[in-house]
Amino acid sequence: MDFSLSPQATERLAQVRSFMADLVYPAEPVYARQRDELIAAGRTHDVPQVLEDLIAAARERGLWNLFLPDESHLTNVDYAVLAEETGRSPFIAPAAMNCLSPDSGNMELLHLFATDEQRERWLNPLLDGTIRSGFSMTEPDVASSDATNIATSIVRDGDEYVINGRKWFTTGAADPRCRLLIVLGKSDPDAPKHRQHSMVLVPLDTPGVKVERALPVFGFRDQQGHCEISYTDVRVPVGNLLGEQGHGFAVAQARLGPGRIHHCMRAVGMAERALELACKRALSRTAFGGPLADQGVVRQQIAESRMEIEQARLLVLRTAWLIDEVGVRNARSDIAAIKVVAPRAALSVLDRSIQIHGGAGVTDDLPLAEIWSRARTLRIVDGPDEVHIRTVARQELKRYQTAEH
Repeated sequence: MDFSLSPQATERLAQVRSFMADLVYPAEPVYARQRDELIAAGRTHDVPQVLEDLIAAARERGLWNLFLPDESHLTNVDYAVLAEETGRSPFIAPAAMNCLSPDSGNMELLHLFATDEQRERWLNPLLDGTIRSGFSMTEPDVASSDATNIATSIVRDGDEYVINGRKWFTTGAADPRCRLLIVLGKSDPDAPKHRQHSMVLVPLDTPGVKVERALPVFGFRDQQGHCEISYTDVRVPVGNLLGEQGHGFAVAQARLGPGRIHHCMRAVGMAERALELACKRALSRTAFGGPLADQGVVRQQIAESRMEIEQARLLVLRTAWLIDEVGVRNARSDIAAIKVVAPRAALSVLDRSIQIHGGAGVTDDLPLAEIWSRARTLRIVDGPDEVHIRTVARQELKRYQTAEH
């Protein structure tokens, strides 16, 4: 295994770290204040000016669309290290660099499967950052952890598809820049269960599309929103099909490998930020006659955190390397494993850091509580832990079943 960075990635890493130190970290309290002002004015999902400024600065520095290999010429290992840096400020750094989910995953799908017309209309504006998008898959009325349960109907009627159903946790749909929804629904109910679904491109302003509400997550309301959306007799041209009819799951799998690397390395970045804050707090705070850092229990918490971070990082980097070497399909078990390990490690480190900070750790004076909410959500989004554990177990048992036969 070789985790060394390319010369280009080494240069990019230095640029990203400089961008974070010079602009992103100082912008965090400004972003929080501007969001509070917008929320108070009833404009919960408007883009704060400081984020617009960061976007302009990232573009000027060439820190743009780094997640997409054909744009950045970076490997998965290369970008994984950059994603870790952005995870240290997960609410604004990825957004500033046009590397924020779900847009990054949607751009990957469009890059891989879109027609020339679809690319011109949707991919190019997304790459340019002039529009945003949502990914509409999860449904409130079925257990969406089993994606074959997805029940939203996509029925062909002449030269159009008619869509009916209800989705939720469509991240990005509340952003005023959002123009596109990628919708997964059942188009072929009589086909084998993994050939029943398709993906279609639905402009947000299509008649029958209604954003019902933006859902809070642990009480926090993200700027881009996590939306419940109803689709009532929504009609789009058959040319809005993404990929082939009945191939929705195959299309979805193409975005999950690299996308999970991004999620997991950002989780490692969250953990690094939490540990950094914990160490600074332990060294600066006095209790029971000396610095907190002199207390054995605090030292153990710091040591446990460092060890968990290193284990998670190495496993994610190994998986990124495997994807680069043998592709997503042959790294399936490893991709599932990191989706469990990295958020768990981040949560453990964040929890210890909150504990070391005492009361301050649960307030919004520090970013720990909100970052914790993001890390906890990662154990559900993009497939819950239980599904990934099931995948790892099945792949492990298959090795022995094959050997026995």
